[in-house]
Amino acid sequence: MTTQDLTTQDQFDAFTAEVARELGTHCRTASAPNYGTLARLIADGDGRALHLRQPDYRNPRRLKIFAALPEGSQVPDPSIGVTASSARHVAREITRRLHPKHAEAAEQAAQITARQQAEASARRAVAEALAGALPGAHVDEACRRTRIAWERASRPPEQRGPIQVDSVCVIVGASGEEVTVEASGLPAHILPMLVAFAEAPRE
Repeated sequence: MTTQDLTTQDQFDAFTAEVARELGTHCRTASAPNYGTLARLIADGDGRALHLRQPDYRNPRRLKIFAALPEGSQVPDPSIGVTASSARHVAREITRRLHPKHAEAAEQAAQITARQQAEASARRAVAEALAGALPGAHVDEACRRTRIAWERASRPPEQRGPIQVDSVCVIVGASGEEVTVEASGLPAHILPMLVAFAEAPRE
């Protein structure tokens, strides 16, 4: 098949199958998400996935090939541009240029994930210790931060007037190394809690 034939999805699928055979390593092909252009997926026995796309139908010889990283990775999918002169040429360029980039990006993504998991574990330990000083507090996770909010409304018995509201808001930083506390209310109610924070054990 010549690259001049890559004008329909069926033709593109057939060409991608040829590339997969040239790559070997138990490769198989599958449909790819609709990018508005011709596209096809190649998955191999090593767990790697490649997205082959024809970004410009006016130039069917030019392909863009992306190496897919795990969903949620904070590293951009590595890619190469290649001229589809033949399936063997495309497979050779994937092996020579894209596979090393894929391995490097996957290692970088794994390091980021491991670091964030360690941060989350440290943050969780601090948050649990602080939340223990505020029974009934509401705990939220957002943007690698933990927010602990506690509020209590009370009115002295047999007294009239506004209800007294005591509140405490604690923000635990990404790695648990930094804690911000905002408190409002009667000192007699708030100070014991702040003392409990200071005495809360850290793992």
